[in-house]
Amino acid sequence: MMASAESPSDDLKYILVSHAPDSDSWWNTIKNGIAVAGDQMGVSVEYRNPPTGDLADMARIIDQAAASQPDGIITTLSDFEVLKGPIKSAVDQGIDVIIMNTGSPEQAAEVGALMYVGQPEYDAGLAAGKRAARDGISSFLCVNHYISSPSSTERCQGFADGLGVELGNQMIDAGQDPSEIKNRVLAYLSSNPDTDAVLTLGPTSADPTMLALAENGMAGEIYFGTFDLGEEIVNGIKGDVIQWGIDQQPFLQAYLPVVILANYDRYGVLPGNNINSGPGFVTKEGLAKVEEFAGEFR
Repeated sequence: MMASAESPSDDLKYILVSHAPDSDSWWNTIKNGIAVAGDQMGVSVEYRNPPTGDLADMARIIDQAAASQPDGIITTLSDFEVLKGPIKSAVDQGIDVIIMNTGSPEQAAEVGALMYVGQPEYDAGLAAGKRAARDGISSFLCVNHYISSPSSTERCQGFADGLGVELGNQMIDAGQDPSEIKNRVLAYLSSNPDTDAVLTLGPTSADPTMLALAENGMAGEIYFGTFDLGEEIVNGIKGDVIQWGIDQQPFLQAYLPVVILANYDRYGVLPGNNINSGPGFVTKEGLAKVEEFAGEFR
């Protein structure tokens, strides 16, 4: 006799809180990830975020989420000092917490979370820098569109360390506005014409950077790597403008915590280790499946 695979009707509710502003389309994959997991596991899921990406606002959202007494909170830890208090408070109230996307396994343990699911950002930057070094790169521009988040700077610093060079002024505060990002990239490359490479940290900075390179004639000429994936990034890889995209598999960062929490609440089972969802490098040779689901599940 086969056991039933039907989910128990236990009204479990989980809230995912991210640090992302409304303008960042990369997080659509996160929203899809919790939606799929919620449907499959038969649980209620909700996505919350600070509209402008303000981390103090995010801290308040975590407090509000905890006050609603969900069965679990899944949250990013983009700034340990700002967010550790609200997260520890939620844990102290008996709410299970999983850290995803930003932060580290060590920080997740320190705030009392069950585990960490994500891509260690410094390690990903370091791997990218070592890859670029093998390709002959020795200088770069890091276009940081979310400089208030320490994890973003870790990406740039890791890349510099992978190259074996000082980060220095090679990282710029690009802001969130697409036209401003484009102008700042153009200005930097005009002032530093011998720059070997460009590193962007996601679609928010990659898309305007591609426009800048098309305008100054450097598209396809300058070495270009980016974190994360999106429709335009995939087009850039296909068109030989971008050498590689670092896939941290955001779908898994959202999907797995919901599945893990549901099974933990129902059966008391929990993975014994944190889960690294990345980094993986997507190049032109491996685009077929990525292109099909870019911006949706990849």
